[in-house]
Amino acid sequence: MTPALQVALVGADGAGKSTITQMLERGPVPFPVKRVYMGVNLESSSLMLPTTRLLLAVKRARGRRPDLVAGAHPVAVTAHARSQRLARTVKGSARLGAWVLEEWLRQLVAAGYGRRGYVVVFDRHFFADYYHSDIAPAPDRPAGARLHGWLLQHAYPKPDLVVCLDAPGDVLFRRKGEASAAWLEQRRQQYLGLGAVVPAFAVVDADRPVSSVFADVVAAIEARRKEAAS
Repeated sequence: MTPALQVALVGADGAGKSTITQMLERGPVPFPVKRVYMGVNLESSSLMLPTTRLLLAVKRARGRRPDLVAGAHPVAVTAHARSQRLARTVKGSARLGAWVLEEWLRQLVAAGYGRRGYVVVFDRHFFADYYHSDIAPAPDRPAGARLHGWLLQHAYPKPDLVVCLDAPGDVLFRRKGEASAAWLEQRRQQYLGLGAVVPAFAVVDADRPVSSVFADVVAAIEARRKEAAS
């Protein structure tokens, strides 16, 4: 029996991750597929803990962004500043706790699909998305980011295969226009660099018709399945 796999499709915005993962789930492909969204935009996922839904609803009602991603800005060390810093620390810890629970919810769902024989295809992956901000060595990283990075590096399961959908930054910018071409190119290079830190890595040229990209992704997954079965 060919073992079930967990496969992550990663790449900068506009590379086609959501399109290809949806195509994989709908088929036809030579293996059963379940898709799990693993991006930071929780509202793009049908998976969410009730406590997280409540937290996001409260943030939305207060006119804030409905996400769990936030950073603190340093302030002068005064009594009032210490009070503000403590409040931010408490909020940040609560955010981190909620986010880690969301990450593990998706992994538990994926494990359940795997036990039923599915190839689980992740649309994005937390390890890949947070590698350069929270995991890769860097000076002066906030404690919360260090803790989150340690959990992703040492406790969170890594996918059996990471497929990077690769296209130049200017191509990605023309597709979505949500960030600068330079920033997208930087993210592209960061994703390409993951080949040195994940168990199996494949690069698929995403600057082609979607049918060609889809065929190459299917071939990469099938090759990894055969390798795992041998």
